[in-house]
Amino acid sequence: MQNRLVLTATVDREDALRYTPAGIPVVEMWLRHQSRQTAGGFERDVACEIQAVLIGESARQQAGKLAGQTVQVTGFLAQRSLKNPRLVLNIEYVEFVKG
Repeated sequence: MQNRLVLTATVDREDALRYTPAGIPVVEMWLRHQSRQTAGGFERDVACEIQAVLIGESARQQAGKLAGQTVQVTGFLAQRSLKNPRLVLNIEYVEFVKG
């Protein structure tokens, strides 16, 4: 079973395109999300910043075009590395939201 996270957010910061030692393109970014959600029957304002990574051909294609844009991303959460348990959103699909 595959669980995917869908999130609409603004790309607050975008790092320059880099390549892994295996030659895979990677773009790291920070997403800022704000919304109004219902939990337990009560509405509340939600705001957070999420570190995210875009890997592969889509990273190469989107590099330099994301900062400041509002996007809807689909992906999954995973720890940053074997030694770093911090969660990072691994983006599999990115769509620009018209504002």
